[in-house]
Amino acid sequence: MTRAPGHTRGASAMTAASPLYLTMRDALERLDDTVPGKFEITSEGIVHDMMAPSRPHELTVLQLRRRLEKGMPEELVAHTGEPDVESEPQGVMRHPDIMVISMADMEGEGSFDPRTLIAAIEVVSRSNPDNDWVGKLRDYPLLGIPVYAIFDPRTGTGAVFTDIHPTPDGPRYATRKDFFYGEDVTIADWTVSTADLPRYP
Repeated sequence: MTRAPGHTRGASAMTAASPLYLTMRDALERLDDTVPGKFEITSEGIVHDMMAPSRPHELTVLQLRRRLEKGMPEELVAHTGEPDVESEPQGVMRHPDIMVISMADMEGEGSFDPRTLIAAIEVVSRSNPDNDWVGKLRDYPLLGIPVYAIFDPRTGTGAVFTDIHPTPDGPRYATRKDFFYGEDVTIADWTVSTADLPRYP
């Protein structure tokens, strides 16, 4: 993982995209098809994960998507594709593994508005766990995503974060509910089983 300098922690919300953010985004658009790996723009700079997702990671994403959608109304989806979620005023562009969102809010062009997400779900990367447990835990409340769930195949554990509240360092989740694989987990309005989710060897 490499990181380029960006915004400082606790910076106040901007009313328009900063020139630095626009420069970083333009650079990533040029690199997107030529450099392997996944790029995101965080509140602290660019994150580049050079490792392709592993099979246990992708199988976990697939199983969670299917389990969530079994209980959802038809107008909602557990989306696992493009595009990113982006807030130009906050200078953040992220790509959750799973986005719980309505199909109506997926219409149109460009990145998704993070304020339309019902929940974001991440399956921890073996190569860069801090991106999910630290960086996205900082950025998702900043973006206004009300529920953030983390599944960690390294340890067979996870956590669901809710209740955004203000702090001196910016918005943070006030409530954390930890779980072990094998338990049922509630994400927003839906409860899913974590039984038989794959672990990293």
